[in-house]
Amino acid sequence: MPPRPVPPRPIIVTADKVTTDKEPFDIDEAFRRLRLAVADLPKAAMFALRDRGYGSPFEQLVGSLISARTRDETTIVVCERLFAVARTPQDMAVLSEAELVRLLNGATFPEPKARDILALSRRIVVEHGGEVPDTPDRLMAFRGVGPKIAALTLAVGFGIPAVAVDVHVHRITNRWGYVAAPTPERTMVALMEALPHPYWVEINERLVPFGKWICTGERPRCSTCVLLSMCRQVGVTTHR
Repeated sequence: MPPRPVPPRPIIVTADKVTTDKEPFDIDEAFRRLRLAVADLPKAAMFALRDRGYGSPFEQLVGSLISARTRDETTIVVCERLFAVARTPQDMAVLSEAELVRLLNGATFPEPKARDILALSRRIVVEHGGEVPDTPDRLMAFRGVGPKIAALTLAVGFGIPAVAVDVHVHRITNRWGYVAAPTPERTMVALMEALPHPYWVEINERLVPFGKWICTGERPRCSTCVLLSMCRQVGVTTHR
């Protein structure tokens, strides 16, 4: 009897090549490798602030707002300067707008951020008894607070599982082929459906440094990436 034919290996098509040697994507193995890959890299700003003792829900809410469109290194410096003066909504609410703008020097858009921080601090004092609300809808009722800021506040400040999706999380999870979504908001919804709960907080902590230094937007470092054997490299047209 002739030997049974061996079925062909599946072909995965990426933007710049066709390959037959990809492993199935294993999210548990992906996180194991990610932890090793980013162990010696600078941490994402909100996790770095948490580890320096600024992990309260209010500090995480304010810090996340400051971090919008601001480099992590700058965010950490600005937040430490600000929190040396005011670490609670009660202390923040009595600052003048001019003083807060001065303290936010170096962050992008210090004037509108100062107005938003003062407004949310005063609302927290008056409407919430000085306690930061712990639901996405109530957090996003504050001016300047969107889904990512709300998720970081819940995840890092409260320890409540929430998926914070920034440009790095959006780009990388779609590049992996783990989700397929056109916007960060849609990626957040897709990850909430696909990603096991134990990784909801950790995904932002790992993928921000991974995205800044390894899986970059332009010419990612695929040739030395520990996830290359699983990553589908969706949309990658050139790499290092």
